[in-house]
Amino acid sequence: MENLFLFFPMFFTIYLIGYFIVFRNWSPKIRPEAASCFISFAHGTPAVFLATSAILADSNRGFAAPNTEPENSVLDFSISYFTMDLFHYLAFCPGDLLFIGHHLATLFVFVTCRYLVSHGACAILALLVLAELTSACQNAWTLARARRDDVVLAAKLYGLLSPPFYALYSIVRGVLGPCLVYKMCVFYMSGEASGVIPMWVWVSWIVVVVMAISVSILWIFNLWVEFFRERTGKLEKKVT
Repeated sequence: MENLFLFFPMFFTIYLIGYFIVFRNWSPKIRPEAASCFISFAHGTPAVFLATSAILADSNRGFAAPNTEPENSVLDFSISYFTMDLFHYLAFCPGDLLFIGHHLATLFVFVTCRYLVSHGACAILALLVLAELTSACQNAWTLARARRDDVVLAAKLYGLLSPPFYALYSIVRGVLGPCLVYKMCVFYMSGEASGVIPMWVWVSWIVVVVMAISVSILWIFNLWVEFFRERTGKLEKKVT
């Protein structure tokens, strides 16, 4: 629990730095989103390395193994970030029920794994790695998209990042994520987690993850549609 009192103030401070210093000259309409991206930069890539290191520290651990201290530290790190970002959405985007629901569901998975059952962090952190693998690229893309209409460099960066970001995101969320969830389902349904992770807990984990992946696939599909529509429109203008 003491890690939360270290990590949460850290993310809160980073958010304030982003809002009042780094993006102080940005429009008030997009400053909150930019500050949210700023703390996401501080969480995403570090979480990938920290979670990977914690998982690889003992390669023989399974999806129902007791949590190790490094694994618990990574969970606390992510709990602090998602709590801070949840406050951001409640303060600035209270109508964005999709992201608020996503953060609440994610926190439910992390908190139950960390403080209720104290087992299964290997599976949860593997999902975290996949979820945050595209984080840095996504945040850069989001910031570029926010300023593409008034900054030429942002528009160029947005155009440059979109295809590789969409492709990587599609592979991670559309292929690797479902494969990992399938392995989790097979493991938990085999009964190997009986006695350490109650059925209602692992079932709720699977439901939350499947819903998150489904929304992610729908989101990236819509972005691909928008991408090809924009490219088709540009080609038509050149022809005419």
